[in-house]
Amino acid sequence: MHTRKEPQRKCMGCSEMFPKRTLVRVVKTKVSDDPEAYEITLDLTGKKAGRGAYVCRNLACLQKARKAKRIERALDCKIPDDVYDRMEQEMTADG
Repeated sequence: MHTRKEPQRKCMGCSEMFPKRTLVRVVKTKVSDDPEAYEITLDLTGKKAGRGAYVCRNLACLQKARKAKRIERALDCKIPDDVYDRMEQEMTADG
C-alpha cells in the first residue's frame, strides 16, 4: 500500500521545514475585485483560500518573524497587530 507524503512548509521564524498541519497559517484573501482590498486572517484549519505564510507553534519563532517582518514580506502587505496578538494567544493556549 502506498503511503502519502506529508506536505512540508517552512517556518517564517526559524526557517526549518515542518509538516504543514503542525504549523499556524496566516492567510491573505481578496475581499473584492479591488487589488488593494484584502483581509488578513489566522487559518487554524489550513484550508482557507488565499496566499499563506506559516509559523511553527513556538512563541520565539513568531516573535522573530514579527521583528524581521518576514510574514509581511511573504504576503506582500502590512499585518495588523491584532492578528499577531491572536497568534500569540493561540500558541500560548496550545502549550
